Amino acid sequence: MSEVVLWDYPKSSASYRLRIALNMAGIDYRIETVDLLAKDHLGAEHLARNPQGFVPVLDIDGHRLTQSLAILEYLDQTRNLGLLPNDPFERARQKALAHAIAVDLHPVCNLSVASFATKGEEPARTNWMRHFIAPRMAAFEALLDGFEQSPYCCGDQPSLADIVLMPQIYNAKRWGADYASCKRIIGVEAACAQHPAFMAAHPDR
Repeated sequence: MSEVVLWDYPKSSASYRLRIALNMAGIDYRIETVDLLAKDHLGAEHLARNPQGFVPVLDIDGHRLTQSLAILEYLDQTRNLGLLPNDPFERARQKALAHAIAVDLHPVCNLSVASFATKGEEPARTNWMRHFIAPRMAAFEALLDGFEQSPYCCGDQPSLADIVLMPQIYNAKRWGADYASCKRIIGVEAACAQHPAFMAAHPDR
């Protein structure tokens, strides 16, 4: 079996998601760090892996995959992670919950987007992050009301929503975005923080 390689940047939300899922699947993998601050992702070597210049990139099962949500779906289907239910309606509901962060919040808080919008200057960059993170975390909290946190976002095992939530919580803390009123999120955070797959994936580990 070919070696599994993850081209990764520790603080990248999208990379963090994949580390969680790979750990959940019990897959041994080697990390190759792509230093975003050093612009390694814009170099010819990485652009040959992913013309978008993004991380993560995952080599697995003889395939090279990009885009974290697509890779998560691949891992879910090939490793039976149970990240989404089979029922079409429930599946759509849980995907919508996850996409509220992964599709609607994460892109505007991407460091390259925020740096371009604010010229990388402070306090403008921090204010940008807080402006988007805090209200959209509150919206995610409201969406969680439609699910039973027992103890995870959608039940008794980690789902796609948990995998995208925890990197966003890391970002909220990093930028000082207030989510203290989000009691459901805080409960999910506590559960995930005790899960070995999440613990091992943490950027500061």
